[in-house]
Amino acid sequence: MPGSFTSVFLVAFDLDERQQAIRAFDPRQVETEAAAIDEAKALAQDHAGVLVWKRQGDPVVGEEGDPEIVFRTGTTGDFN
Repeated sequence: MPGSFTSVFLVAFDLDERQQAIRAFDPRQVETEAAAIDEAKALAQDHAGVLVWKRQGDPVVGEEGDPEIVFRTGTTGDFN
């Protein structure tokens, strides 16, 4: 769709003392879906879980679509 864009995000999770997933860092934007998945696979070795998602946006209307999970591994929690 003309004028629309896709944003890709990545976040990793660790487990707290109750074994609940908590963010290891704030979600960060990644340039491409492929780069995000590669980074997520590397992060998965050191974290309880990793999640990559994307959103479609339309700056003309100022709207952002629902998140679409692209890659998930391990234990993940809230990412929005």
